Order: sequence, then structure tokens, then C-alpha cells
Amino acid sequence: MMSDPKFQASEAFAMASNDRADGNATVPPPRSAIHSGDNSLWADASPLLHAACQDLKEGELIHGDNFNLYAAMSALEIMDPKMDSGIACKYYSLEEAIEDGAAPIPFSVDKTTDVRCTIDIMDHLLACEATWHKGHSLAQTVYSCLYLLQTERTSSHALLHSYCKVIRATCKEVLSVVSDARTHEEEDVFTMSYGLPLGGNEDEKCLSMLNAVEETVSRQLRACKASSSKKRVSEDIEPLQNNPDLEEGYCKALLCRLRFRKHFYHLLISMRRPQGRGLELGRKHISSCIAEIDSIRKSSAFLRARAWEISEQNRCNTTASGSEPIGFDASINCRLAAPTPPRAIEILCWEKALDYFVKLLQDLDHICSYTLDASWEAALLFVVNFQKSQPDLVSRAHLQILLIQGGKLYGRDTIFSVITRAAGLPEFTKSHIIQENEFMVQLGQLVINLLKILCTNAAWQRRKLGKMLQDWRVTYVQLELAFEKEFGETSNISNNKHTSITIFQHILPWVEEQTYWIAYRFLILGFELELYSVHDYCMVYWYIYAVLTKLAEKKHIRMAISSGTAKKKTKKKKDSLRDDYQIPAAVLFLQSQIYLAEGLSMMLAALRNEQILVPPQSPFNTEREVFMQQFELLQRACLPDRVSYSTFKESTLHANFSTQVLSDHFKEAQRIAKEVKSSFAHDPDKMAEIRRMEQVAEHNNIALNVIRQVGGALEPCLKISFTFTHHPFFATAIVKRS
Repeated sequence: MMSDPKFQASEAFAMASNDRADGNATVPPPRSAIHSGDNSLWADASPLLHAACQDLKEGELIHGDNFNLYAAMSALEIMDPKMDSGIACKYYSLEEAIEDGAAPIPFSVDKTTDVRCTIDIMDHLLACEATWHKGHSLAQTVYSCLYLLQTERTSSHALLHSYCKVIRATCKEVLSVVSDARTHEEEDVFTMSYGLPLGGNEDEKCLSMLNAVEETVSRQLRACKASSSKKRVSEDIEPLQNNPDLEEGYCKALLCRLRFRKHFYHLLISMRRPQGRGLELGRKHISSCIAEIDSIRKSSAFLRARAWEISEQNRCNTTASGSEPIGFDASINCRLAAPTPPRAIEILCWEKALDYFVKLLQDLDHICSYTLDASWEAALLFVVNFQKSQPDLVSRAHLQILLIQGGKLYGRDTIFSVITRAAGLPEFTKSHIIQENEFMVQLGQLVINLLKILCTNAAWQRRKLGKMLQDWRVTYVQLELAFEKEFGETSNISNNKHTSITIFQHILPWVEEQTYWIAYRFLILGFELELYSVHDYCMVYWYIYAVLTKLAEKKHIRMAISSGTAKKKTKKKKDSLRDDYQIPAAVLFLQSQIYLAEGLSMMLAALRNEQILVPPQSPFNTEREVFMQQFELLQRACLPDRVSYSTFKESTLHANFSTQVLSDHFKEAQRIAKEVKSSFAHDPDKMAEIRRMEQVAEHNNIALNVIRQVGGALEPCLKISFTFTHHPFFATAIVKRS
């Protein structure tokens, strides 16, 4: 404890009073003295705390001008390993750890042991890096390596020095891209650096140092192979270590690790190049990284065979050899962290770390393979498809940085030009002065925010999408009012104003379409996050049906306006989506989904009405309350209009299995799906989705027929369950006898 004029012991008194059992508290054994700094002096406060415990009675609390109940509740409990981040420290400082020999340089006088220990450190750092990427603290993972904290100490050890330098530079790049993208999860400490040495200008030379070391090891490997084949060696190369029989194995194990680091750092640099100019080069580095990971895996057998000891309790080891690495202390940086309880961190095992990096590289390769299509729908579809693989934080951050650069799509297309193109406007309108309208600027920011939100994890994404629905709704109303105010009188308008009217007439339905797409995305993410119980499915599918109906309607209107076939008065209510001309395939695709959602909703309602699927009775949550809990954000935004719990009850109250209507929904879904197949023959993702929808419709139709044949209400032993084996969010009914 620091003894200075500002020192207050009251907090310690209050917390220590809880430790008193019967008035005879034991004094903890004295600990080693803490090193004093230039402006501080540390003293043992144990006698003071012991005296406080003796004086305070049960229920008493110290109160003073500088300490009250609020301060007591906010104070941290000392001497508890779960709450006191300093109690479990082995070392109080890096200097103390170094003096104790925790990070020796070199590792051993025996060169073979030295090389083995170097490889163990490389492997453990890889596992720490993967753990950090998963959202844990940098200070407790990668920077638990004592050598990283003072890289100048490793200058005499070329292998370790170059590796530590490139690790620091890599962490700096990853931290930069995640911080810029702001895709890290809430309450995540990923981007906190705690003042750690992430590398300055000297680390910019890390690649040149790594290349020099790689070249040296390559020469040693060539010399080893030449001597084994009795060929002459043109140059006198000092071997990596002393055992000739192990030289080739250790050289190969080192080379693949060094080369992986080199290519991975090159990949990070390439992907940050503006306007996606480094994506093609990035794919080459990804291919090299995956090849080196394969070599790293293969080196495991050699390294395990040469390991001195493998701890039995450490089967999930963090090194290829199975040995414990030296030079690591997870608590060395605990004093740099915020005054909060330290997180319990379990470093990923070596195999899982390699699997993580392979998955990361595959996700980054997916990003690098993107063609940077200027179409809004293409960008939206790419992000949604990318999220299906459940990518981790780092790859999602790179995707967002690629999509939005300098407030432009891919750093080249202005957001207004993207909107006009998506709304079906002519090319010349992208530079129209109307883009300076405050509500158009607001719309552009909403588009940017939407892309950024879609790059976040599913839980964060759903929460943000629900909240932004009102923003889209309000922006639409503001644009509509601005249009009426500016162009209310249509007589005597100039050509420039005529262009402005055209822009508004195209953009307004597009905004409505996007709003309903966001609502649809919000609803289906609930299935991915498992937020709905089977008893909620009826209302969820009913709401999806209502949202999809409006989405198909708005898409149809927008496409009709874009093709020039719509009438001037587009506000006229349409009784059906079918007009005299052929309905676009995109609208028919939505219509098939509408029939699926409606069929599932009515099937579930019939199961409820005929007491086959009985909802649980709870005194806390009525069905109305559940409805509001699930759709509160949609209801606030009035999406869709005139949709409420009352309309849901009215729509589903009379559903039963005696009518043919239920089967008709699934049959229509199948029919339309088959009809639109030819229109998406060149879109494999769409074709796969259509096949999944057909399977859901077919199996649910069969389930309905079985229920009718056995007589649902007369069969108490009939058990019906719902699975998602054919589709991620359209359920399939399974009928069984119990």
C-alpha cells in the first residue's frame, strides 16, 4: 500500500470487516517487499487491517467525510483471488520476473534445447493470439509473454527477436483494423491495449529481420540435406543445433512457423490497401499461410518425439511438443488493467488455435474473392451470406473496412450513387444537387450504419437492427414531407425540378423496401439466436408473413417504377401482386416465402386451437405480453401498419385441420418455387435456398395429411415437434406417436 498524503485506509477497513469471523482474525503471513518507485513508498498494511477487524462489530461500517456506503459498495474486496487482481500475482513487475530467471536469454547452453524452447514459445504465442482474437484481453494472452514486453533483451537471440518483433507488429495491425471498424462486441476488452508496447517505428523493420532469419535457417536446411546426401557444400554454414540427426527436423519446424508469420503479416497489410487493391495479392498470401499451417501440424510428431516431458494433466497443451513453454506469466500485466476483477482465461490448445487460424484464413479468402460489385443488393447479399459461416471478430472487421472507406462503398462509390442505382434511377442522377438535402444525407448515413451493423455478431446485429427501424421509418416520413413541401404544386416546374421529383419518386419506395427488409432480418435472426420457443412460433411466423407481404409489395412497386410500367399515382392500394404483366422473379420468390410463413402460422394455430400443442400457462407472461416482448421494436416503428396482437388473434382464432386451406399454402409455396427456378439458374445460392424451401413445403404438407388421417383431436398420443433440418428458420413438422 502506498504511503502518501492522499492515502486513505477507510476502504480497506470496510472490506476487511467482512473477513472477521469471531473477533480473532488471523493475520496473513508477510509477503515479499514490493519494489518502491521514485515517487512512492510501499508499507505493509496488514497490522492496520487486523486492528480494524478487531474494532468493528457485526453490522458496523466505517463512515467518514471521504467514505460512505456508496464508496463501500464500489470498493474492491482485497485478499480474494476472484476480486483482487493483485493477490494471485507471482511477480509484481517485469524486472522482478527477469531477476528471478523467468525469461532467460539464451534458454540453455545446449543449442538443441534452445531451439526446442524457441519453438515452444512460438507455438504458445500462436495459441495466445487465437485466444485474444476470440475476445479476451491482450494483456492476459499475447502479452503474457515476458519477451514481448522488452524485445531489446532478445536482440542477441536472432530467432526469438525477429519473431517477437513480427508478433508485436501483427497485434498492432489487428488492433488497428478492429478499432477502426468498431465491430468488437459490447463489454469486450479486445481493443484495450493497456499501454502495452505494441511496437513503434523500429517494428516496421520486422519483415526484413524475419526474412534474414528465414534465409539463415533455409541455408542451414540446405546444408543439412547436402551433408546427408554427401554433396559438397559451397559455403561454411554453422548448424542450427549440435545434433546432426535432428537438424533437418528442427529447421523445417522453424521455417514453417517463420513463413506463416511472414505471410500472415503480409496478408493483413494487403487487405488494408484502399479500394480493395490488395485483395488478389491477399489470396496468394492466404494460400501460403494455409500451406504453412499444414507443415506446422506435420512437425508435431517430430517435436513430440523429442520433448523431454509431456505433462499428463496438460493434454490440451498449447505447444506442438506438448511441453510447457518458458517466459510466460498471465498475471504479469494485471496492474495495467482497469480496477475490475480479472477475467478467467483459458488459452486455446495448440490444435484448436491452428483450427481457428484456418477458419480465419478461409473467411478472409471469402472476403478477398468478392468482386466489389457496385450493386447495393449484391453488397447486402454478400454480407448476409458471409455471416452464415459465423465468422469471428477479425474477419468481420476486415469486411467492414473493405465495404466502407471514407464514407464511400469500397472507397470509390458515393453512398448517394449507390442509392440512386439501387432505386433504378438513371446514371446521371448520381451527381444531382438533391444529394445535399439534409434528409438525403441522413439516409446516406443510415445506409452506412446498416452495412456496419450487418458486419457485427448476430446478437449485437439484431439488437441494433431493431433500434434502427424507427430511424428508417422517421427518415421515410421526413423525405415524404420534404417532397410534398418542395413539389406540392406540380404546375410550371423546371426540368431540374422534374428530375428531383423523379428521384424522390424512385427513392421513397426503395426506402420502404429496405425498412421491411431490416424488419425481416430482425425476425429471422431470432431463430439463429434461439430466442423463440416452440410456443412462440405461431406468432413469429404470422409476423414474418405480415412483414414479407409488405416487403414483396414495396419491392414490386419499386421494380415497377424502375421499369417505367407503374402509374404516376403509386400510392394507390393494390389488392394483389399479380398485374397484367409478368411478375418479377424476385417478387415471386418472396411470395413463395409468404406462403410458407402463412402455412406454418396457420398450422401452429390449428395445433393450439385443437389442444394438440398446448402453450404453458404462466402467471407472469400472458400471450399478449409475449407478443409485445418479441415485437416491441417493430410495434414502435409501426411495422407493418395496423398490425397488433388483436389482429394476430383474429387471424388465427379459427384455424383448424378440417379445411383444405392449410395444405394449399404449402402447395402454393412449392408451385411458385418451381416456377422461379429457371430465373435463378445462374445463382447457386438462390437455387440452394429454393430447394430448401421446397423441402420444407413438401414435408409440412405430408405432416398435415398425416394429422388429418389419424385425427388430431382424437389422438392424445399424437406428438408433433418442429425441427430446422431443412431450413435455418422455416420449421419442418414431425408427427410421431408417443
